[in-house]
Amino acid sequence: MPQSTNIARHLSIMAAAQPDAVAIKIPRGRSSDGGIDYLALTFAELDTEVLAWEQNLAARGVRPGDRVLVMVRQGLPLIAAVFALFRMGAVPVIIDPGMGMKSFLRCVAHSRPRALLGIPLARFLSRVCFRAFRSIEVRVPASSSPLARIGNSAFPIPHSEIQPNDGLAAILFTSGSTGAPKGVCYTHAMFEAQVRSIRAAYDIAPGEVDLSMLPVFALFAPALGMTTVVPEIDPSRPATLDPAKIVRAIRQENVTNSFGSPALWNKIADYCIARGITLPGMKRVLCAGAPVPAALWEKARAILPNGKLHSPYGATECLPVSSISSDEMIENKALASGACVGRATSEIQIKIIAIADMPIATLADARELPPGETGEIIVTGPAVTREYDNLPEATAAAKIRDGSTIWHRMGDTGYLDAGGRLFFCGRKVERVETAAGPLYTEPCEQVFRPHPQVARCALIGLGARGSQTPAIVIQPVDKNYDRARLAAELRALAAAHPRTAGITRFFFHPNFPVDVRHNAKIHRLTLAKWAARQR
Repeated sequence: MPQSTNIARHLSIMAAAQPDAVAIKIPRGRSSDGGIDYLALTFAELDTEVLAWEQNLAARGVRPGDRVLVMVRQGLPLIAAVFALFRMGAVPVIIDPGMGMKSFLRCVAHSRPRALLGIPLARFLSRVCFRAFRSIEVRVPASSSPLARIGNSAFPIPHSEIQPNDGLAAILFTSGSTGAPKGVCYTHAMFEAQVRSIRAAYDIAPGEVDLSMLPVFALFAPALGMTTVVPEIDPSRPATLDPAKIVRAIRQENVTNSFGSPALWNKIADYCIARGITLPGMKRVLCAGAPVPAALWEKARAILPNGKLHSPYGATECLPVSSISSDEMIENKALASGACVGRATSEIQIKIIAIADMPIATLADARELPPGETGEIIVTGPAVTREYDNLPEATAAAKIRDGSTIWHRMGDTGYLDAGGRLFFCGRKVERVETAAGPLYTEPCEQVFRPHPQVARCALIGLGARGSQTPAIVIQPVDKNYDRARLAAELRALAAAHPRTAGITRFFFHPNFPVDVRHNAKIHRLTLAKWAARQR
């Protein structure tokens, strides 16, 4: 079969190279000994299942180039459906339902899908909320079971040609944690670059076993030749994760690789440490979605005797940008200014420019900063997306042209050290502009996180930008804390560090608002509005 620019080719390549290797395992109950019982499909069977989905989609009127809103369960339906759409040259539209109904419906209306591939509830929603779904001409039913199969191995399905596609491959929506969700336009060449980068950065080899706690990230496993173990987790409510089930799956299935947020892996690590459990078969844990706290790096060393914790840095618009492992973390306990997120991955370039809140048309209009100086992070490379879907103003605000090269403005602040390592200092929009100069969330919050009564903390600004009063909001570990004593201890911590010495105001919030996708990104602007009402 001739090579094409279609990312779906990787599954067919793996099906030919290792047809009898297990491609995916989906939990379906418990065995007699209490273990997890899985439905298992080989790469050959998964490839056949994808072909069956492709035939079904075509028979129901889905055409190459169609935008198809995918509303199916994680597991077999998600993986088979997306690879089938890739194969036939259709464009899957992936929107996180956890962003809230109003935002979700706004994204549906904006993306203008021609077809809907959905479970019964999704198809019902498309009828009730008809205005948001008014572009839908074709509705393709999908089972609400994560085990649902369309293909039947007793009746072989002939292979169709994978459609080469140099145009739009998929639309993946951002979480909208610090702004309105936006549809990110991916080409197959960008997906190819991501696969190359992930394989090279983490030395992933066919035959490994992956358990991803972010359903979209699980789509990389078949292309990398890994067995996908579907976790027992509700992706719409990741905070409800039962660490016992995840640990059982890791140990039972000899999982070597896992992706999850620091919040989820902190929960798993605490569970393991409390019971004296280690995970000797794990080669790597990829932690993303928020900076990895210092305590989690230490916990990972305790539970991963033969593996490493890695923190890839990136965004929906470009991933991975950089990465750092536990071995590369600074061994001394000195508090760095910001979170080190490592060096650029292969094919990625990183620059730091002076912060600007307006669009920057060309790279010549930006002022590049020297090592050690905090500014705005911009990146370029073959995996970096070039535009948002039908949002020219958002594209202009986030992209910088340099001839035919596009640089993406990450929306983050940070700096490069003399050795080329990138340090993340926080979201640009969340910086606090005081009369004495800017304060950045990550360097300030690092001062307070080690306190044993701090579950989460957030730097916020009160008042008008340029003359804001900085404050820290604390989510206490213990609900029955001594507020006066804790406030005094936090003020002492603040006074001991030059970058927080001017912070004297503290608020206490019982449960921080965080993103659904990672259960890790704090909605600081929401907290700032809340704090302003407490004054």
